[in-house]
Amino acid sequence: MMMRREHWLIESPGAGAGNVMAYGHYGRPMIVFPTDMGRAPDFEERGMLDAVGWLLDAGRVKLYCVDSFDQASWRNPSLSLEERAINHGRFEDWVVNHLVPAIYQDCQGSMDIGLVGCSFGAYHAANFCLKRADLFPLALCLSGVYDVAVVGGGWERGPEAYFNNPMDYLANMEGDHLAWLRGRVRLQLVCGQGMWEDTTGALQSTRAFARVLGEKGIPHEMDLWGWDVPHDWPSWRTQLAQYLPRFC
Repeated sequence: MMMRREHWLIESPGAGAGNVMAYGHYGRPMIVFPTDMGRAPDFEERGMLDAVGWLLDAGRVKLYCVDSFDQASWRNPSLSLEERAINHGRFEDWVVNHLVPAIYQDCQGSMDIGLVGCSFGAYHAANFCLKRADLFPLALCLSGVYDVAVVGGGWERGPEAYFNNPMDYLANMEGDHLAWLRGRVRLQLVCGQGMWEDTTGALQSTRAFARVLGEKGIPHEMDLWGWDVPHDWPSWRTQLAQYLPRFC
């Protein structure tokens, strides 16, 4: 059986039309967030799909690769951090209220959805996992920066920015919701220590985020690869092939 490859166009009132590339016939559904301001086809065009093609062929996973909305939100230099966070809410609505129902329909029923992201896509994977663990209990995060004040410009902390910044809201989380998260989610953080992992802030942020997850008792693993592993697609292809089988 040839691997299924479909293009969807999913619209929402707030975010407009978003492209989705859907791959695979069976298995755990996983949403793939692109790198900074990336596109839905990037995952295939950069060889990531080939790296895990055997999982798709074996019916273990279905991948749903989406367009970035970052240029209208976190990467819009004309907006304050709080305004960027408000715009990100339009993307969150698209994912939760439009993409997820389409995935459920494609899978012939509701089920837990995993998340994957490289670079800034890793932030989205972690943030959606922690904010909406009812839908997304698993996140594979490669070379991420988990503080939107760094990537989004500015340090002000309005409520929308705060509740989309894992380094903020997780550090202050307590009580029943934290206890529920501890029994619900699992995050895998991976980062190289080679070229660009330091200049992008990914290495420092991965360590800091893992420390906060540990302090809060959130199930996670952090794996740091060697000094010869850069912040780049060849690294992520190898890492994806190693870690994705653990999620499906």
